[in-house]
Amino acid sequence: MSAIRDIAVIGAGLMGHGIAQIFAQKGYNVNVMDIKEDMLLQAKERIRSNLSLMAQYGLIDLNDIEKILSRIKTTLNLRDAVSGVQFVVECVFENLKLKQDIFQNLDSICPEETILSTNTSVISISEISEKAKARERIIGTHFWNPPYLIPLVEVVRGRETSNEVFETTFNLLKEVGKHPVKVEKDVPGFIGNRLQHALWREAISIVEHGIADASAVDECVKFGFGLRLPILGPIENADMVGLDLTLSIHDYILKYIESSPNPSPLLKEKVKKGEIGFKSERGFYQWTGNRHKESTKNLQEYLMRYMQFRSKFFGEE
Repeated sequence: MSAIRDIAVIGAGLMGHGIAQIFAQKGYNVNVMDIKEDMLLQAKERIRSNLSLMAQYGLIDLNDIEKILSRIKTTLNLRDAVSGVQFVVECVFENLKLKQDIFQNLDSICPEETILSTNTSVISISEISEKAKARERIIGTHFWNPPYLIPLVEVVRGRETSNEVFETTFNLLKEVGKHPVKVEKDVPGFIGNRLQHALWREAISIVEHGIADASAVDECVKFGFGLRLPILGPIENADMVGLDLTLSIHDYILKYIESSPNPSPLLKEKVKKGEIGFKSERGFYQWTGNRHKESTKNLQEYLMRYMQFRSKFFGEE
């Protein structure tokens, strides 16, 4: 398999522009493709804004911004986007048929050595690759939002993904400063979203059954066990307290924890009423005025400071 120096990103939206930025920062040439010209224009401006903010926190040199941006080219043509590249990342919205059609097309126009990856967060990699012939070169690379700040990428092996593609992709992501983890089985939700939504199901259930309000639930995470999660994961924590104690706790509490395979009735009711969160200014909380912007800003600042911490104490970029 040839060395990877040129990347194509298909889809310039929420995730696509950030993923393009990751590779451009590390010296790769990146072609970004979208079907809408305005999305491509917005992508370059969003990347410039991201880089400027990172420079304010000392995460990159201000003088490098134009150099990074010069490595990113945009196009409305899929064939032009993938011409001469060795690695493709698909970042369109979560629609199985759309993704299948894209990978069928990519498989027909890309050289056989080109690795084709999908940034899907929950859809089966094997299902996405069904219409393609060279399914062994198709792999999942689930970046987390915002991708240029959150280190994790889940590298997901489809049923027919080759070992060479799996290892090459994993090593590429390490090279560009991400923290890849190997997902050996292609299951819905992979690792991160299975863990995250198990927590969200219980959180919503607690509110639904009047055990506590939304604020109390969130505060238990933010000011309690959530503080140690970046250093001590749940399996490590189980070992720390003792698997015998963990077993005793599970033997008692699991029967009381939400186990429904269906979405919460409370969640369904809120969506039906149009109370969907930031976009409607009401969900479990009121998001009127600038409150939702303040929340987004706080998250961005926290992640920037976390990146500073990683760089200072772990020598990671």
